[in-house]
Amino acid sequence: MIILALERQKVALIGDGAVGSSYAYAMMQQGLAEEFVIVDVVKERTVGDALDLEDAQVFTSPKHVYSGDYEDCHDADLAIITAGAPQKPGETRLDLVNKNLKIMQAIIKPLVASGFKGVIVVAANPVDILTYAAQKFSGFPKNRVFGSGTSLDSARLRVALSKKLNISSQSIDAYILGEHGDSEFAAYSAARVGGEPFLDVAKRTGLSDDDLATIEDQVRHKAYEIINRKGATFYGVATCLMRISRAVLRDENAILPVGAPMNGEYGLNDVYIGSPAVINGSGIEKVIEVPLNDKEKAAMKASAETLQKTTKDGMDQL
Repeated sequence: MIILALERQKVALIGDGAVGSSYAYAMMQQGLAEEFVIVDVVKERTVGDALDLEDAQVFTSPKHVYSGDYEDCHDADLAIITAGAPQKPGETRLDLVNKNLKIMQAIIKPLVASGFKGVIVVAANPVDILTYAAQKFSGFPKNRVFGSGTSLDSARLRVALSKKLNISSQSIDAYILGEHGDSEFAAYSAARVGGEPFLDVAKRTGLSDDDLATIEDQVRHKAYEIINRKGATFYGVATCLMRISRAVLRDENAILPVGAPMNGEYGLNDVYIGSPAVINGSGIEKVIEVPLNDKEKAAMKASAETLQKTTKDGMDQL
């Protein structure tokens, strides 16, 4: 009997800072992809991280992890981009636009030149704007370039609701939509708990509209709270990136909240914005338009307008 070897999967990580290295560690723990190349301008760090990470395979699964360059990305199935100037205390994600657009341009050019033909996932901030730029710079179809979007924000919302309801966060179906940033909002009207509308559960458990607004605000500002205390956020977003990577590498058709390209959904076009989408080996298979109430529709529209204006201003200055 002949056993055919499974096709080896390869991931390229571009950017080996706190988020990138945490993502690489999460991927090692999950045993995802047999080959993992790390690219960063600080070469010594990538070499050190690769040497450190390879030791984990003894307790997880075999993996060839190494420091490399853009040429090594040519046969990767997936490229995760975390490189960029970090958000500083008191700085908004949108404040990072100009400097990180230039960094993104410097990344995409050699990545595409290498012959890379896989899926690109952007996690650097402001993620929605940088994802839009990555797609334009690469010329790739929109489905093959998307961002981490509101995956982390949605996770934070589920954690916050879990604490209030005393129900596992994994059993709560709720999304933060819009910009991964200050104009994001909680789509409470579409949230479900055990199949029951969340707003019915909230009313029964005594959560008022003010309580829900407070939870939404805390989720929106949780990054600032973490940054002020430890300088950066990385474990949460790294785990979100691992989950997105698994959906791509295993061709799962999983519905996850990401920074997705709009093609008429929510009445929006020519913008990447946080929404659930079906994720598989080709990237985004389909954007899921969440049914929203009038207040939420207005919030989505306003968030998109903020992103489009800032994107145009940033791209015009390149």
